[in-house]
Amino acid sequence: MTSTPTLAPPSDIPTPNSIKDNAECMVIELRQYTLHPGKRDALIELFECEFVESQEALGMRLLGQFRDLDDPNKFVWLRGFKDMPSRQAGLTSFYTGPAWMANRNAANETMIDSDNVLLLKPAWTDSGLAHQPLRRAPVGRGVNPSGLVDMTVFSLKDAADPSLLNFCREEMTRVLENAGAHDVAWYVTEDAPNNFPRLPVRTGEHVLVGVAVFHDVQSYDAFVMSGTWYRLIAPTLSTWLTGNTQSMRLTPTPRSSLHD
Repeated sequence: MTSTPTLAPPSDIPTPNSIKDNAECMVIELRQYTLHPGKRDALIELFECEFVESQEALGMRLLGQFRDLDDPNKFVWLRGFKDMPSRQAGLTSFYTGPAWMANRNAANETMIDSDNVLLLKPAWTDSGLAHQPLRRAPVGRGVNPSGLVDMTVFSLKDAADPSLLNFCREEMTRVLENAGAHDVAWYVTEDAPNNFPRLPVRTGEHVLVGVAVFHDVQSYDAFVMSGTWYRLIAPTLSTWLTGNTQSMRLTPTPRSSLHD
């Protein structure tokens, strides 16, 4: 890529209130894209050249971009917002703005499906990921940072209740951190109506989403093989679950700010 990312919106497009770098994003999109075979690297290169700074200039926060280690045709990323009105303003500005308009055809040509999207919020105050832009590599570095991101979507029978969140905060987090995980974060379903219907989101379900960063694949595998989760967590956790759980082993892309 030789083009330069758009660093600011045109002057005639209002910029929504931005999120302070030390403030928690109160609305999160977990976006999972299914791509045409062999197109993932092309999308990542385009995305990280053209769609990172151009979105953040409009008040949105890109918390991480990832390859799915077990699916070569999946690209996963997290986008954060100050609140729902800021989401509507930011997405409206971006998807009518120059960066997207100039590159949308190239991006869309890589995709089979981009509608697998969960709208989330922090499970409790300060349970979400910090925005860490200083950990993001410059454009064109092309080196994948280290780390294995364990991201799990637990389908719940009902909206997360205080007893589940307390178990998550006290027990689930402790087991992950004792296994060496860091940047542990928890989200639950944001049930506000989708205020940017041009981009569909999944509805009619309740989820708990956990994010935990391990130093590498070997550290994560050692945690799984230890059986600690299945002994100490799974039996109790199962009382809140429908039985449908999606576990993703994700590796950070070159410009992901979330990595080891």
